[in-house]
Amino acid sequence: MSNNGMITNEIKKQIVEALEKGRENFTGSQAKYAVSIGINETVYNRILKGHYEKILSEPKWISLARRAGISLTAEREWKKADTPVFEYITTQLEKCQQDSNCSLLCDMSDIGKTFSARYYAKTHKNAVYVDCSQVKTKSKFIRQIAKEFGVDHKGGYDNVYEDLVFYLKTLDRPLIILDEAGDLEYKAFLEIKALYNAIEYQCGMYMMGADGLKAKMECRINGKTQGYAEIFSRFNKRYNTVLDIDSEKRDNEMSVTAALIIRANAPAGTNIKDVISRSIGDDKIPSLRRIYTELSKLEA
Repeated sequence: MSNNGMITNEIKKQIVEALEKGRENFTGSQAKYAVSIGINETVYNRILKGHYEKILSEPKWISLARRAGISLTAEREWKKADTPVFEYITTQLEKCQQDSNCSLLCDMSDIGKTFSARYYAKTHKNAVYVDCSQVKTKSKFIRQIAKEFGVDHKGGYDNVYEDLVFYLKTLDRPLIILDEAGDLEYKAFLEIKALYNAIEYQCGMYMMGADGLKAKMECRINGKTQGYAEIFSRFNKRYNTVLDIDSEKRDNEMSVTAALIIRANAPAGTNIKDVISRSIGDDKIPSLRRIYTELSKLEA
């Protein structure tokens, strides 16, 4: 592949180095790791040796860059901050993985749930993150989980499912993090129950969503829609939350969260209170997405 494309060999090298670092937290074989990132082992071995030309298409390099967390533009890196949300979710994920248990988190949007979950999956062995909003159907959902674990995800659905279940049982305390779970179609959501039944006490699952997930589940449970009560039971019949239900305490928690994130990511000398004030929405709560925008302006 020509170096005249959007992705230079220097960036390709950064992508490969990041992928190799990610390999450290992947328990399976190198062949399975290659599957998990969307290429075959032969190609992976070649790019590891620095052979970048005419090996992969530019769209595939873009996919690998996304997987590796390498930006193709000048956008800023979002650094970890030990916020109350980050620490709470990390603690819950650790417990779910250690005990091979299931837990359900439903809280406000834009508080750092996704960043915390992605960071955990990136830094812990046998933990995978799935954005359910991108794999809403039953087939895409199970195939994505299989792919994340390096299991062949391109065959017949039944074979993919059975291979996934079999492989999960061979791993040491695997964990599946399901973000935006409320976006799953009904048949895909039911597969959570099936997967739980197949790997109970052998694999942890952590389901996350905003307030809409809770509302959807309560509506379906009250309406006696098949499967929802059973899934809720398997996730301990509890909607965990990070933020306090008291509005004043909640607003204070989000202000603390915003300050910690700004301190970790802002250039030296930044007026933290000023950034927070410019990031507050109509709900009087700082928006973490707006903070990202405001900090990007400071380095423009």
